[in-house]
Amino acid sequence: MRYANNPSARDGFTLIEVAVATAVVGIALAALLVALGSHTRVRDAAAKITQAAALAQEVRERTLSLPFSDPDPADADNPPGPDGSDPQVFVDDLDDLMDVTFQPPRDGQGNSIPTLDGWSQTINLSWRDPNDISTPIADGASDLIFVEVDVAFQGQTIRTVNWLVARRAGE
Repeated sequence: MRYANNPSARDGFTLIEVAVATAVVGIALAALLVALGSHTRVRDAAAKITQAAALAQEVRERTLSLPFSDPDPADADNPPGPDGSDPQVFVDDLDDLMDVTFQPPRDGQGNSIPTLDGWSQTINLSWRDPNDISTPIADGASDLIFVEVDVAFQGQTIRTVNWLVARRAGE
């Protein structure tokens, strides 16, 4: 806007005004890019946590459906632990999952999930004192097993979940 009384007034912006406006816009764009990058990382972490929880639930489903003791009379005297090869393929009772890692992971029926490349499930079992579940005891020495599952993606543990499994009546 021109002022008739001020002959030195000019139209337009000064170099300082343009520099300040450019700096403000640049800072706003940088903040927007940082926020967008943060959102992407948070979304990726949430997806991994969700997948890890689902894979841990698959193991839980499996452990709750397996017999507590080996149903094969020929294996009755075997010590607790896997009866087969590594990785454990044949699982007919709970202790066959002792210290086993499945990569690719397995579903609740024990089927491999090849579409989840990079994921693994590591299962650890320890027998517990029924009078004090925080106390581990000798393998096979009680009717209570503490199951711990570490679910990892590309070697990095995403989630660790644990629960107890008790021998059912009549087993």
